[in-house]
Amino acid sequence: MLYTPAHLAERILAERAAMEARGHAAGERKTITALFADMAGSTALIQDLDPEEARELIDPVVAIMMEAVHHYEGYVAKSLGDGILALFGAPIAHEDHPLRALYAALRMQASMRRHGDRIRLEKGIPLQMRVGVHTGEVMVRSIRKDDLRTEYDPVGHTIHIASRMEAMAMPSSVLVSESTHKLADGYFLFKALGATNVKGVRTPLSVYELLGPGALRTRLQVSAYRGLTKFVGRERELECLQSALASVNAKCGQIVGVVGEAGVGKSRLFHEFKARSQQVAWCWKLSRFRMGKHILISRWSIC
Repeated sequence: MLYTPAHLAERILAERAAMEARGHAAGERKTITALFADMAGSTALIQDLDPEEARELIDPVVAIMMEAVHHYEGYVAKSLGDGILALFGAPIAHEDHPLRALYAALRMQASMRRHGDRIRLEKGIPLQMRVGVHTGEVMVRSIRKDDLRTEYDPVGHTIHIASRMEAMAMPSSVLVSESTHKLADGYFLFKALGATNVKGVRTPLSVYELLGPGALRTRLQVSAYRGLTKFVGRERELECLQSALASVNAKCGQIVGVVGEAGVGKSRLFHEFKARSQQVAWCWKLSRFRMGKHILISRWSIC
């Protein structure tokens, strides 16, 4: 039942080619987010069922898990009978892999609730799912070109902790580690469950229950929520933006384009400009269009 959709298969093969071009065909270290999901209490549920009946019960649940993973461009590395191991951030690289993993976890739980309600009405069988998520380092190796199954077994500390998060989760819940929580706090809402002893780990680990999406959406919003560093410099750029705003206030439309390398501070510049501009009594709208290393900003009076 394990498969990779065609559109993701193409991305995976492209990542393989890029890895080989970098001279890392044997493997390279990456930070990824691992997700374990399984059907809670499946052993007790299927013990009195015929093997075919048990498979008819389990397969749709695993399909729900895989659909959610593929929806957010994750990779299903293993099928575990009544569950899966999925990776986000490898072999398809994504900077926001912790967020994708958590969105996938919420999606599969929502789909599972709908499916479980239907099965409960039809067969009187309660179906629930548990999910565990952890972010850490793994060694990413090459992908075979025939069926896209991995040539590596993604085991180790990162995979172990993700598995333990899933094992500790209550039915219909999602547990995440502290490393995932740190990267996703603000984007999502969590409930702290305190430090827990985890088998195979020397020190207790902080565990969090994922409650749902948060109110924040952009990295800058989250940075402001966590506390921005002091903004210094960029006086000339701010003067140019203020000049453009003055022209808007004089009923003359303006478009301002900013070009810069990733991480140079384009978004922060406009955040500061927006904060300072809100002190005036004019109404305005901000539209942002990202084009590689460019940001195009348009502002106009709407009063």
